[in-house]
Amino acid sequence: MNQPVRPRVQLPGISSRAWEHPADRGALVALRKLRGFDTILKALSGLVNERTVRLSLLGSAVKVDERQFTRLHWLLGDVGAALDVAELPELFVLADPQLNAVTIGMNRPMIVLNSGLVDLLDDEELRFVIGHEVGHALSGHAVYQTILLRLLALSGALGAIPLGGLGTRVIVAALFEWSRKAELSADRAALLACQDPQVALRVHMKVASGGHLEDLDPPSFLAQASEYEAAGDVRDMLLRLQLVENASHPFAVVRAKELRRWVDSGEYARILAGNYPRREDDAHAPLSEAAQEAAASYAESFSSIGDTLGRFLQDVVGVIGGVKGWLEEKLR
Repeated sequence: MNQPVRPRVQLPGISSRAWEHPADRGALVALRKLRGFDTILKALSGLVNERTVRLSLLGSAVKVDERQFTRLHWLLGDVGAALDVAELPELFVLADPQLNAVTIGMNRPMIVLNSGLVDLLDDEELRFVIGHEVGHALSGHAVYQTILLRLLALSGALGAIPLGGLGTRVIVAALFEWSRKAELSADRAALLACQDPQVALRVHMKVASGGHLEDLDPPSFLAQASEYEAAGDVRDMLLRLQLVENASHPFAVVRAKELRRWVDSGEYARILAGNYPRREDDAHAPLSEAAQEAAASYAESFSSIGDTLGRFLQDVVGVIGGVKGWLEEKLR
C-alpha cells in the first residue's frame, strides 16, 4: 500500500472521553462508576460466547495478519499507534457484500469487516473505518450496553412500569438513542485515527451512495443533511422520530454533518494539539460534569423541536382566529 504523505499525530494516553459524544459520555461515565460489573461480564462472556464467535470467524472468515490482507494489518497497527492502543483487537474479513463493519466481544474485542466494504474503500477510507471500530472497543460500548441491559433485567424495571408495553418501548427507544450517539462517538475516534476530515466525508458519501463518489458533490451532500435536519413542521418532526426510533445507527448524511459540526467546534483541533483527557484519570472523571454536558447536548437538540412546536401553535392560533373571524362575519 502507499505510505501517507502527511504523518499523523500520535495521541499518547488519550482517553476515550476525548471523542465520546456528550450524550454517550454521560452514560458511560456513570456506568464506569459501577466497578466490578464489567470484570464479571467480561469473564462470563469470555467463557463461552466469545469463544463461539471467534471459532465461527476462524472457520468462515479470514483472519488479518502480516501475511493475509497485509494492508489491513498495517492500517490496524497505524490506528493503534495514533490512538495509543496497548492491545489491538483481532481483525477479520467476512465474505458479505453489505457495506458494514462490527466490533464484537467484551473480553477481547474482535473487528469484522465485510468484504463489500473492503472492496469499496481505499486505504485511507479503510483507516477511518478501522478507527471507528477501534473507537467502539476502547469506549467499551459492548461492555456497558450489556451492563445496562442486565441492570434493567435484575431491577425488574420493566415489570414495575405501568402499561408495560409502552414502558418497554420507551426503554428500548432510549437504548437505541444511546446506540446512535455511540456511533457518533466512534466516528470521532475514526477521524482522530485518520486525521483527514475529507476522508471521513468520503466514507459517508460512499456508504450513502453505494460508492458512486464521482457523481456526488461534498457541499451538496452536507446541504442535504441540513435539509433533513431542518425543523419543518410538526409532521416532519414526528416522522424523523419515527424513522430512527428503532435504528441503531444514524443516517449517513446525518453522521457526516455531525462530524463536520464537531470539527467546526474546534474540539478536533484542540485534541490534535495535545489538549485532551488522559485515560489514567478515567476513574476520577466527575459524573456531574458528564451529566451536565449530556443535558446541554439534548437541550440544544430539543430547542429546534421547541421552535417547531412554537411555530405550529402560532399557526393553529392563526387558523382558529381566522375561522372565528369568518364565523363572526357570517353570523352578522
